[in-house]
Amino acid sequence: MKNVLLLKAGDAARPVQLSVGDYDQWFVESLGPDGCRFDILHAHQGAELPSSAADYDAVMMTGSPKSVTQLEPWMERAADFMLGAAARGVPVLGVCFGHQLLAHAHGARVVRNTQGREIGTVEVRLSPEGRKDPLFHELPETFVVQATHEDIVERPPEGATVLAGNENTAVQALAFGPLIRGVQFHPEVHPAAMRALILARQEKLEAEAAARGQPPAERVPRLLAGITPAPAGQAILRNFLERFT
Repeated sequence: MKNVLLLKAGDAARPVQLSVGDYDQWFVESLGPDGCRFDILHAHQGAELPSSAADYDAVMMTGSPKSVTQLEPWMERAADFMLGAAARGVPVLGVCFGHQLLAHAHGARVVRNTQGREIGTVEVRLSPEGRKDPLFHELPETFVVQATHEDIVERPPEGATVLAGNENTAVQALAFGPLIRGVQFHPEVHPAAMRALILARQEKLEAEAAARGQPPAERVPRLLAGITPAPAGQAILRNFLERFT
């Protein structure tokens, strides 16, 4: 039984929660049946962090509607905690916001993506280093995942290695030394959750499309039609627990 500390970095929109649950639930659904036990800490609400991560096999951080470009004290505390956990031998995985916060903690800039929001089922490609990394064990060079984000890591910080990218976001996955990994996409999100996330943002998505001169009322139907299962996501989470702990 793996014991995981999950740092919750935000709350899904209420309609999303009502239909498919909240961010932490998706991690539990992905990994819980395989003998993984989660302690969930609401870091974004100022919950007190443990003095040490020594009681856990791994630490993970969820995504968030909040932005690393607008730092809050809890974010800095959570970043320090994750770095400290890895320094003491506990593997750390940051997802989306968590990925960006880890990059910030290593000296990178997190910025709004000039190419616009990436959302839906998207394809990513592993770098040569990513193809060798245990996080992506037995995955093909290209695979699909679920994604939703506006911010990106502008460029990898010194000492970090880019493991995956795509046309929208060059830094889709990072290795920060042997025990810390970050992924910009959402390996925990299942198709029903992706659909709920798109529907919850449909007005914003159509407004963004209109601002870019795209035909009205086309973007959301196209995104919904493009949702497919992304089993690579669950494989990545399992690889993290099986190959880093």
